[in-house]
Amino acid sequence: MGELRLMKGNEALAEAAIRAGMDAYFGYPITPQSEILEYLTREAQKRTQCTILQAESEIASINMVYGAAGAGKRVMTTSSSPGISLMQEGLSYIAGAELPCLLVNINRGGPGLGTIQPSQGDYFQSVKGGGHGDYRLIVLAPATVQEMADFVEVGWDLADKYRNPVLILSDGALGQMMEKVELREQRDRNAREIPSWSTIGKTADRKRNIITSLFIQSEEMEQVNLRLQEKYKLIEKNETRVQESNTEDADFIIVAYGLSARIGRKVMEMLREEGMKVGLIRPITLWPYPYEAISKAAEQVKGFLSLELNAGQMVEDVRLGVNGRCPVGHYGRMGGIIPSPEEVVAVVKDMYSKTNH
Repeated sequence: MGELRLMKGNEALAEAAIRAGMDAYFGYPITPQSEILEYLTREAQKRTQCTILQAESEIASINMVYGAAGAGKRVMTTSSSPGISLMQEGLSYIAGAELPCLLVNINRGGPGLGTIQPSQGDYFQSVKGGGHGDYRLIVLAPATVQEMADFVEVGWDLADKYRNPVLILSDGALGQMMEKVELREQRDRNAREIPSWSTIGKTADRKRNIITSLFIQSEEMEQVNLRLQEKYKLIEKNETRVQESNTEDADFIIVAYGLSARIGRKVMEMLREEGMKVGLIRPITLWPYPYEAISKAAEQVKGFLSLELNAGQMVEDVRLGVNGRCPVGHYGRMGGIIPSPEEVVAVVKDMYSKTNH
């Protein structure tokens, strides 16, 4: 068993990054994720030899990540919604150069400067590619403080496996809430081999490597894109992750991720106590999205409700999975307001009654 602590989500994620063998972190403070930078500044450098740097901006941060990832280092940056928006150009470069790195978005309410309260309004940006070009991020959506910690190592392992950026999409509530978390033992950074493709200079044993996302010739650029699309298909095949609860006998299903999934689970339990056969599908990877689980459930249920902290974003992917076989509704609150289980129960009951007539 690892070490047990009571920690904030942001601090659990930062501690997990240290223990996962992080080589470097570049970031810039923004609420509600500033504790990550503060924790790493306080803890990481006195316990390991990793580099922790507050850059002059989010744009500088992501380009420092680009450089460190190109050198084969285990590198991370974190921010919140407006800051992640500023990183999109550099992130597209990193994806085009096929470099592994880890990003964390502690989602806050928008659009614009918005509010520091929790939101899921960055779903489209995260899963559809917020920057330019045909690229994809692997997107992990934690629902607990434990997963805030666990997904750090999972994310880096996936990034290394596929040479692709990975995004942990959380929110202000999960970042600030405190729960019990089990932390893994410290990983030895020196035990990790530097990848053969990294740009650490030419030696007698290795060639000179060049990493770029610039390909002037159209034919060459197309081949790069075709290779990327094949990689994305492989990720979709092998890395789709989903959690299903009470879907075997369900005739109505709530689909929710992250913080919303916690509310959805409570709603499911409340309605089950009243005799309604309600299930829950929780996407753990938002990309690749668990369309197969949605499609399979659509063969037996009478309706779906996509529960989100936004105006309706993931609901589009739920509808793609359902493919018109039954009604799909959406319920969301915005501006940092978190819905109560009771109000969602009322929404499900109303939709449930309509699908049974």
